[in-house]
Amino acid sequence: MAVSERQPSQLMSEPSGLGMRARAIVLSKEGILFLIMVVAVIILSQLTDKFWTTNNLLNQLRLVAEIGLMALPMTFIIITGGIDLSVGSIFGLSAIIMGFLWQDSGWPLEGAIVACLVVGLVCGFINGWFIVRIGVPPLIMTLATLALFRGVALGISEARSARGFPQWFFQLGQGQFLGIPTQLWLLLIGAIIAGVVLARTPFGRGIYAIGNNELGAKFAGIPVNLYKLAIYTFSGVMAGLAGYVFTSRISTTRADMGTGIELDVIAAVVLGGTSINGGSGSILGTMIGLVLIQLLKNGLLLGGVKGDATIVIIGFIVIAAVLLNNYIQRRTGSA
Repeated sequence: MAVSERQPSQLMSEPSGLGMRARAIVLSKEGILFLIMVVAVIILSQLTDKFWTTNNLLNQLRLVAEIGLMALPMTFIIITGGIDLSVGSIFGLSAIIMGFLWQDSGWPLEGAIVACLVVGLVCGFINGWFIVRIGVPPLIMTLATLALFRGVALGISEARSARGFPQWFFQLGQGQFLGIPTQLWLLLIGAIIAGVVLARTPFGRGIYAIGNNELGAKFAGIPVNLYKLAIYTFSGVMAGLAGYVFTSRISTTRADMGTGIELDVIAAVVLGGTSINGGSGSILGTMIGLVLIQLLKNGLLLGGVKGDATIVIIGFIVIAAVLLNNYIQRRTGSA
């Protein structure tokens, strides 16, 4: 009898538990942003019939790959309470060095590609070393290297461009695999790896701990300096990789490559729910924020909205999403 009396309450508690989990997902940062994206897509698809087509959507995903690759390490960095303003300059410098090593110095293109990644790694390491060893604040350090790396890139290029790459070089930036742009596969693989590392490993938990309380993380035995050096170096490598992908997509290098792209990277991360104060964020949120911004740009452009107005609308949506997210998080936290 006792067993049969407990069965109804157990049956009632199961849907309740499922409902609570569903509510938690919907009211999470990622859930809120996903709902905003769904609403935005519905509205944009009504503005023009060119928006909701396979070719257009795949093309837009191709365009966000470089920003997405740089947004992955930027998520780690901002979770720790840091920032990297130099990714656009590293992006451009790495690509320009790759192009001119091949075109002017006679390097084999494969070696120039490796050099592109090494340049990114070295630039990221320089940022990280000065931040953790000298104690330069990330904002100041990366603002300085933004100008430094950009100046070096302009000096090397001298307003010239590298072009005439062999056909195989364009496979990463212009090719497809199973009907999906090649660089999108690269971004998806990177996002999965970064998401697992951040959410499921001791390294990821250490990143969150540093963002919440860096001093407490040190007392807990977390190698804070090593972790921070690693993520800034990772940021440099991914910026170099993004520079390679971008060059493969547009078929040439330019002196102004990557100028201002750091703002798009940071916007995607912050819109994705990563706190600029550190301590919270996710790769999933960053990817949703990245896609949302690009779809807004594309949909508004196809709908006839002028460039300046598009920037204003996107800025308004970013602010509204952040405010809505903060409001719901406060309400759910106080409940």
